[in-house]
Amino acid sequence: MDFKISTVRHPKEKFYGTLMLVIGTLVWAGLAAGVAYVAMNDDPMILFGFASYIAMFWFSSFVARALLRAYMIGHYVMVSEQQFPHLHKMVQEGAQAIGLKDAPQAFVYNSSGVMNAMALTLVGRTRYIWLTSQLIDADDEEQVKFVIGHELGHHVAGHLDTLPGLMRLPAYMMPLLAQAYSRGRELTCDRIGYIVSNNLQASRTALQMLACGSAKLNSQMNPAAFEAQEKMVPSTAGFFLHIFSLYPRLTRRVEAVGQFAEKAPAGTSAPQVSAPVVRVEPQMA
Repeated sequence: MDFKISTVRHPKEKFYGTLMLVIGTLVWAGLAAGVAYVAMNDDPMILFGFASYIAMFWFSSFVARALLRAYMIGHYVMVSEQQFPHLHKMVQEGAQAIGLKDAPQAFVYNSSGVMNAMALTLVGRTRYIWLTSQLIDADDEEQVKFVIGHELGHHVAGHLDTLPGLMRLPAYMMPLLAQAYSRGRELTCDRIGYIVSNNLQASRTALQMLACGSAKLNSQMNPAAFEAQEKMVPSTAGFFLHIFSLYPRLTRRVEAVGQFAEKAPAGTSAPQVSAPVVRVEPQMA
């Protein structure tokens, strides 16, 4: 069946994303009405000034993205059929699996030990994926496929689209709302990473690897035992850490992707699980 983002998007992203869109739209509408009223009844130059600020903001953003793109091309390694073809194939096949018409251009860069990946849009060709050298060194091929799928998820889910981002911009002033929306987006992309990887075990261990970071220990990781740590998180301290964070706890993410795999909705092309999920009760001293 065809991939449908509407059946994959996490409920928390839907709720907080809609709330931010409503708040942002109301703020923009109120601001536009206020500027128009003042311009018509007081000083028409206010409208010109408002437009100038918007133009300056756009131009500054354009210049920053252009400079970053130039730096990326000159300092990072572009993935292609001639350069790291196995990674190129993962990106192309992953994009095709989730219905992206044009696959993002992937780059690998020296992360100096930092394990990370990123999806972004810049000038020129708009869609990009960055993979750090440390992540590729620590993860196996199936785990890398999950990470690529996660980053592709940001593109297919519209997280980097300009207009929705601008409409939600005023809502980022609301305390804790942006963090909740960000956490929902990450859970959505974990689901997409699982679909692209076609491997639940690799999806869960790829998330655990962000906590472990050891290539030597990779094959020994037990995601069920790691997930069980979620029950050990102190309720009060864990709650405050959670609401101020842009990312869900890794233990929660491992748990959530397993739950999604068990109840994958129609239209997601749900894959076969390569290894059973074994739940382990936490052991407290």
